[in-house]
Order: sequence, then structure tokens, then C-alpha cells
Amino acid sequence: MTIQDPHAIPTPGADVVVATRTPNRSRRSSLAMFRNPGIAFGTAITLIWLVIMITVHWWAPYDPYESVGSRLQSPNGQHWFGTDALGRDVFTRVLYGSRQSLPIAVLVIASALLIGGTLGALAGYFGKFADTAVMRLADVTMAFPPILLAMAVAAALGPGLRNGFFAMVIVWWPIYARLLRAQVMAVKQREHIEAAVTVGATRGRILRRHVLPLSFTGVMVNATMDLGQVVLLTASLSFLGLGAVPPAPEWGAMITEGAKNFYQWWIAVAPGLAIATVVLGFNFLGDGLRDVLDVRSAQR
Repeated sequence: MTIQDPHAIPTPGADVVVATRTPNRSRRSSLAMFRNPGIAFGTAITLIWLVIMITVHWWAPYDPYESVGSRLQSPNGQHWFGTDALGRDVFTRVLYGSRQSLPIAVLVIASALLIGGTLGALAGYFGKFADTAVMRLADVTMAFPPILLAMAVAAALGPGLRNGFFAMVIVWWPIYARLLRAQVMAVKQREHIEAAVTVGATRGRILRRHVLPLSFTGVMVNATMDLGQVVLLTASLSFLGLGAVPPAPEWGAMITEGAKNFYQWWIAVAPGLAIATVVLGFNFLGDGLRDVLDVRSAQR
């Protein structure tokens, strides 16, 4: 095969070879993610709430703690979601509620992934006593329904988002311990891991450089979807009086106030819609990531 000069004029009958550049794998993956409607929709909702959380103190119409009008006003042009029993603007408090729920959701999942992922990886790779000890502890924790276990821990520690954070980490770490253990046990049987053992690589290096990078796909998809579940559990604990302490603008606590003023429906509906949109956003994002990263789905 001869290489054609790009500036030369081809003679009649000559074969012209046109070189085309195929997109690399990372570029194709990025385009596939952007084409997935679940990722697009979930990312849009998530980004909107993240922007609100970061910038709300600059443009919010009112102070979330101050009385700004008559109590229990229905939605109107001045107060889009009405006012609560203390005359505070419900719309402003819903916006500020994102600063309570979203950061704690990220912290809970990150902490549970760090604790549970570390224990699960060690259990799956080293096996024997480490595997037995970690899995039995995870089984004992997962034997209790998540909401009941979180309520029991939060009640023992006392109300407050910090104590609710510890309660939810206790609930979630076994999930990632079991998940990452299964992933590590599957990956460590592959041929390239055996080759690394043959050439004398240490077990710690094999775990860090060869096993864990191939084990995090399913874990990250699960973590994305669990963010919405943590937001929902945070609101549930606050609704029961075990989470945020009034007058903090937290969505679950606002729904509790709405339950006390049943006929003023807007007090509970507004934070309920906020919770629904956040949970839907994270669920759509997780479903989209699973479709894109799953090999069988990509082939179909």
C-alpha cells in the first residue's frame, strides 16, 4: 500500500485512499451518555437543584426564618407557595431546604461507600476470616428494616441532622460492603489478575490498581440512585421529629407543619414536590448510567 500525497492531483484510474478517523471509545461513550434521555433529564433536574442550593442566598425573595406576611396565606403573586403558620414564605423555605437535604445525602453516600466499600473490598479479595467477619456484621445490620433501624439509632442519639447522618450511614454501609465484595470476587478471577500475581505484584497493588477500577461501575450506579433514597429518608426522619430541629427549613419538617394545618394544603405540597423532583432526578440519572455502562444494554 502506498501513501498518497494529499496535495498531489490523482491521475485518471488511480486508486485514491481516503483516510477517516474513527472516534475513540471515550468520545463514543460521552456521546452515548448525552443521547440517553434518562441521563439528560436526570442531569438537568440535579443541576437545577445544585444551582439553587449554591446560589439561593443571593437571590431568594425573603429570609427563610422571618415572618414576611400574614399567617397561612394561600399562594398568590407575592408568595408563590403561600405562607406558613408563622407568616414565613413557603417558597423561600423550600428553596433553602435544598441546603439541608442535598449535602447530607452526598455525605451519607460518600461515607457509606468509603466504609462499606473498604470493608467489602477487603472481604472479597482476602476472604477467610475477613470475609466472614464483615459479612456477618453486614447481615446483622441488614436484618432490620432500614427505616426502623435509622429511627432507633436517631432516637438513641437524639434529634438533629448530625445524628440523623450517623443513623443513615449505619443503614447504608452494609449495602456497599456486599455489593463491592461481590464485584471484587468476580474481578479477581480474571486472567489479567492471575498474570499480575505471576509477575510478583503485591496483593495491595493488585487490589488498588487492577481490581478496584473494574469493580466500581455497578457501585457508582447504585450510589447515584441511593442519593434520592437518602433525601427521602432524611425527610422521613425529620417528619417524625428525629431529624432537623425547627425552625430549620427542612422539607420533612415542613411537611410535618403542613400535617398540623391540614386545610392549608400548600404548606405540605410544596416541600413534597421538591422531594419528588429530587428523587426522580437521581433515579433517572442512575437508570441512564446503568443503561449506558451495562455491556448487554449497549449491545442491544
